[in-house]
Amino acid sequence: MIKPHSSRELHPLYVYDDEARSALISEAESLPSMLLNSAAAANAVMLGAGYFNPLPGYMTLGDAISVAERLRTESGIFWPVPILNVTHDQSVEAGTRIALRDPNVEGNPILAVMDVTAVEEASEEQLKHIASNVFRTLDPQHPGVATFMGLGNRVVSGPVQVLNFSYFATEFPDTFRTAVDIRAEIAERGWDKVVAFQTRNPMHRAHEELCRMAMNDLGADGILIHMLLGKLKPGDIPADVRDASIRKMVEVYFPVNTVMVTGYGFDMLYAGPREAVLHAVFRQNCGCTHLIVGRDHAGVGDYYGGFDAQTVFDEEVPEGALEIAIYRADHTAYSRKLDKVVMMRDAPDHDKEDFVLLSGTAVREMLGQGIAPPPEFSRPEVAKILMDYYHSQD
Repeated sequence: MIKPHSSRELHPLYVYDDEARSALISEAESLPSMLLNSAAAANAVMLGAGYFNPLPGYMTLGDAISVAERLRTESGIFWPVPILNVTHDQSVEAGTRIALRDPNVEGNPILAVMDVTAVEEASEEQLKHIASNVFRTLDPQHPGVATFMGLGNRVVSGPVQVLNFSYFATEFPDTFRTAVDIRAEIAERGWDKVVAFQTRNPMHRAHEELCRMAMNDLGADGILIHMLLGKLKPGDIPADVRDASIRKMVEVYFPVNTVMVTGYGFDMLYAGPREAVLHAVFRQNCGCTHLIVGRDHAGVGDYYGGFDAQTVFDEEVPEGALEIAIYRADHTAYSRKLDKVVMMRDAPDHDKEDFVLLSGTAVREMLGQGIAPPPEFSRPEVAKILMDYYHSQD
């Protein structure tokens, strides 16, 4: 199986030993505590799950600036996005051991224990410098920029020991999986070549066929459909609805033992190219050999060029920094001429009218009115689940 990123073995920061975890939970109750924001809590979950291997915890300000500027920590680990615990909290001090509390679960239970090695004040200029490099914009309307710039300016760094996986494990018990879990299941299934498909949306016909194309083109043993289960921007479809629609599509339209439907606990960054590289890093940690990167991968609005998330691997990812390979996809749509889903680049004789193209807004309006999108766009079984959801919102 493909090695984890920058290490021979996966090093999840979740405390798997029951006795040690119980002792830590007891200790944590007597420690000073810090209430995390959602972004820092999601980072803790990803660290615990092994997705952010080989990081030992939250980055320092120096690491964050180094990652933003040159995609490497100060110690030289290739990494595309700062993994931070940034806060407004003035009470946390360097050299202390603290309990990190979960903002996303009622009662704010303890999520992790942290040894605070440094607490640094980031200037507004430093925060803007990080944001402009990571998001390629400082526009406050960009949801990732808005979130990052609102987290605070105190950077709390140090190693963590993670005690649970927040609401992801309890609300999505059939879908949430750690990188450890996924590696184990890939081995159990006997898969060698595995293609990851990232999604924060329901999967329509074009997505389904894209997975099939990648699997066939690469001669892969299976597809990992890996959905984001954390916080999205307003208007995005909730994770449980996406989960149900994706599972129905796989059940009806894919052969048995060719697809794993799983999810991970993280909040969407909408960082376009940089987030695409992060997706590659943690899919390698999952045991995947390839990641599908399509048009406007992890983007939002018009902040990024259609294929920036592909060219970043040529322009900013050094040779040998990652072992996972990228499957580069064009926009995929149903061709009326050919009566099948194709990549647009493979149909140079087509005009726009030859494709079944619907905007997200148009699809949401149709679903909200109880109208199923055409079968060339969405499988009827999937459309029904989405229509039921929109109808329930009335």
